[in-house]
Amino acid sequence: MKRVFSSAFILCLLAFSAIAQTSPEPYLSWSAAQAEQIGRSMRVSDKIGKRIDVRLFNTDKAINYKLRATWMTAEVIRATARLEQLRNWLSDQQTRELVAEAESRGDTIFMIEIDPREGSGVIPLDWRVILQPPNLTVGQPGSVAGEKSPQLRTVKALTGVLRRDYDYDVFWVVFPLVDKDKNPVFKDDASQLQLLVGIYGNEGRITWPIPESVRSRIKSLSQK
Repeated sequence: MKRVFSSAFILCLLAFSAIAQTSPEPYLSWSAAQAEQIGRSMRVSDKIGKRIDVRLFNTDKAINYKLRATWMTAEVIRATARLEQLRNWLSDQQTRELVAEAESRGDTIFMIEIDPREGSGVIPLDWRVILQPPNLTVGQPGSVAGEKSPQLRTVKALTGVLRRDYDYDVFWVVFPLVDKDKNPVFKDDASQLQLLVGIYGNEGRITWPIPESVRSRIKSLSQK
């Protein structure tokens, strides 16, 4: 399965980028509705596996898996922190600290939600997650494996703008944007990145355009 964003999403993202350029901290004045809209902008639903069950064996495994993934970009982190501020009457400084804590936990982070359909309802421990340019073939350079980081569930600005759906198991996965020599992992001319989530022999693929905030983060990490 593969999901790609529409041109409407891209226009929406460009609009948010324009807003961000008018103020150094625009998120501290977002309304709850604005914060939720921005937080939703990088959240996509898809499916892992086949739609129809034609199996004779291995019926203890799920037929397929519902998949949701949120790219925790700078905008999404700030939207999540802003909602936390509005709900709990946090000061601006406390909200900035939520953002700083989230951004200190890795180069770029995805929140991945998985719901097994029928079968055992258990997600195997060896499920895999890869970040790469779209349509990269196996064996080509340019893909990176994610590090599952369950401890991130306590980081408030990484929980997303929507309430937890307990039908789904939630995972946080950290990916590098630069290598050990501070060189960018992905080529400068890449316009999209694809998240590949694999369970047993099935895969789901979700593709996002690379937002300017991620490009800026790559540049910043490269210069450290």
